[in-house]
Amino acid sequence: MNNFVIYDIEEDKLRTRIFEICKDYGLKHVQYSTFFGQLNQNRREELFLKLKKIIGRQRAKIVIVPVCDKDIGLLKSINTYIEAGHELESH
Repeated sequence: MNNFVIYDIEEDKLRTRIFEICKDYGLKHVQYSTFFGQLNQNRREELFLKLKKIIGRQRAKIVIVPVCDKDIGLLKSINTYIEAGHELESH
């Protein structure tokens, strides 16, 4: 199932660690503090527990949002960033 992982973490070192863990789980970085990708129920729970353990009592907010294919089909985005070799994207 598709998942968004969204976090708000003030401390740089902790935020970087969360960033790297999301990448390790094969999630795609879509914005500063947002990742997206496929995780089955077991991997999603594993990621949640790992992040929870790393966060401990530090100030942080992390939300993992499962999203069905139907809802992903309704997704709208605006992307005006131009990367080398890519045209402007707007969906």
